[in-house]
Amino acid sequence: MEVDGLRVAVTRKPIRNAYLRVRPPAGAVAVSAPMRMADARIVAFVRERRAWIARQQTRMREQQRIAERELAAAGMLGEPGALGEPGSSAVAPGGPFATGLSGPTASPSVWTDARRAEAAAAIEARLPALLDRWTPVVGRTPTQITLRAMTSRWGSCTPRTGRIRLNLQLGLMEPRFLEYVLVHELTHLWEHGHGAGFQRRMSAYLPEWRALRRELNHHLVLR
Repeated sequence: MEVDGLRVAVTRKPIRNAYLRVRPPAGAVAVSAPMRMADARIVAFVRERRAWIARQQTRMREQQRIAERELAAAGMLGEPGALGEPGSSAVAPGGPFATGLSGPTASPSVWTDARRAEAAAAIEARLPALLDRWTPVVGRTPTQITLRAMTSRWGSCTPRTGRIRLNLQLGLMEPRFLEYVLVHELTHLWEHGHGAGFQRRMSAYLPEWRALRRELNHHLVLR
């Protein structure tokens, strides 16, 4: 479907609401729509979100440029644009619903056994003190925390089970980023989405959380 010159890939699914995604690396636009949703409603849905789409496409282009500059500086860049695909930006009628914390563009594979062990040891050394500090503040305790080498998220949470997953790469970064991601995911044990309730809690816990999020999402995700 074409909407005012913008090409949109539409997939109809047995869902109640329409969802719009901007997919990296080129900012392709995709809509998942209910089976019986009229084309005219899909067009209106996309038009209402054109400004948001433009912002996401601009952000992805900038992240691509930053990623390529960092990889070139590290001597790791091969063919232009040869970067892994990060998680896409998504929006639904009521706002973002995913409880994972998305990361920026992924780099080529650089994980080694030694680097994994180093990252895991760093996180495991910091976690007890962070949990002692933040679980009383947030008022929720995770049932389990696992470490994974994620390619498109800094962390994720399953509120129903209380399980939190952290990107292993956080162990190779400044400790403040691990703290921010942990608080973000602990907050999801209260708030499933990123709506007003989530934002109020995060602002109460970490007033500078938005600045931390912006800074964190300018880092490459290793894979």
